Amino acid sequence: MTLAPKPAGGPVRFAEARPLALALAHELAAAGVNVLAVRDVQGRFTLIIDDRAQQLPPALENLEEDYGPRAARDLGAYAADRPLMRASGLFSAGALLASERSVTDPEHPASRVRVLDNTVVGEDWAHVSVPSAEADGTRTHRTALYGFKGGVGRSTATAVLARHLADQGHIVLVVDLDLESPGVGPIVAAGAELPPHGIVDQLVESAVGNDEGLEHVVRSAYTPRSGRGELWFAPARGQGTPGIPYAYVDKLNRVYADVPGAGFSDRLEQAVRACEDAVARNGDSGRRPDVVLLDSRAGIHDIAAVTISRLCDLALLFGTDNAQTWQGYRDLFAAWLSSGQAPAIREKLRMVASMVPDSPQGSYLRSFREHAWECFSLLYDDDVPAPGTNELDPNLFSPSLEDEAAPHHPVPILFEPGLVGLDAVTVPGWQDRAFVQAAYQGFLPTATLLITADPQSSKGHR
Repeated sequence: MTLAPKPAGGPVRFAEARPLALALAHELAAAGVNVLAVRDVQGRFTLIIDDRAQQLPPALENLEEDYGPRAARDLGAYAADRPLMRASGLFSAGALLASERSVTDPEHPASRVRVLDNTVVGEDWAHVSVPSAEADGTRTHRTALYGFKGGVGRSTATAVLARHLADQGHIVLVVDLDLESPGVGPIVAAGAELPPHGIVDQLVESAVGNDEGLEHVVRSAYTPRSGRGELWFAPARGQGTPGIPYAYVDKLNRVYADVPGAGFSDRLEQAVRACEDAVARNGDSGRRPDVVLLDSRAGIHDIAAVTISRLCDLALLFGTDNAQTWQGYRDLFAAWLSSGQAPAIREKLRMVASMVPDSPQGSYLRSFREHAWECFSLLYDDDVPAPGTNELDPNLFSPSLEDEAAPHHPVPILFEPGLVGLDAVTVPGWQDRAFVQAAYQGFLPTATLLITADPQSSKGHR
């Protein structure tokens, strides 16, 4: 292998390679050809020029000789061994160029350049969908509760919200998907004995076709105020079988593996569905849950990627107003933007301002909203008139800073000192205490409306 020439201005780093590769791709496309920019798992680029149905235009007749050295020079270490390739010389050109994983360059959506990004992990951030309705037309409302950083009160909020929804008469299932750090279980279970198995067992056993008969869902000991409400819980970790080591770490080391016919994202979705089916089998009503709350792992992780991008129709994003929170969400939003997923993901999201302190004239929430809007602006459309007409496209999604229904507008959870020392596991009726009610008085009604609404609709229903 010949090493790429070192760029004159110093080495090209990872973040610099993409704009350089796309600049060259657009220059080639301007000659009248379609170009696919393929980035491999190490970040190296190959530009594939589609010459299958036509000869290359005169400007590109000597493609490799004229542009090959330049591609190697511009991209440095991030140029593939063959940075320029003609589709006519590839055995699998059709499948590659028609890949559903490729996206139009988000910066130039009307161009002839597409991007195919291959990664080892995290690919599910770039594949956004909404869970489909059941065969009978009913819909289970799945909501992810996620925080870029831990310690923002996500698990307690999940438990409070679950009880509130059950009190409203909903059949509620809470699924602990924080496999590396399970925590919501004891609060939701409210004293009920955990089942022998958990989500991790479902993932491990289903990989070898051995998941039939697993006990991985339990009914909470909490009694909803409505006689119709039910509260169920699926733990990440079960309590195990007496006399047999549970080997949680050994199981955890195997849950992310793909199996023939099903990648990790498919398997995680099947695990959640298996929990929903268990509620239908064991519940009083014989129905699947109305609402599923998915307690996601924090950080940029594959579980969070699948949970937000694929498993839910609403994602509540928890955060506090600090630099770490906004940098983390900015990185995540930038990834959705670069993969072309901004239009699909943005209306699934809603910010939650957690642990909001008392501040003069609501200055904290105002600052939070402004920072959230700056982040979400990456996902919003540019509010600029169309060339020649000077008219705005009515289909643009560009909410204002003050838009109370916009994804960036924070749903508040107030900071109450009593929450810090609250033992929600052993104290009965803790959710009825005055300081708990005060902390969540703005969160619960808004979250309930968002959760029970049709996907990407503001109309809640029962």
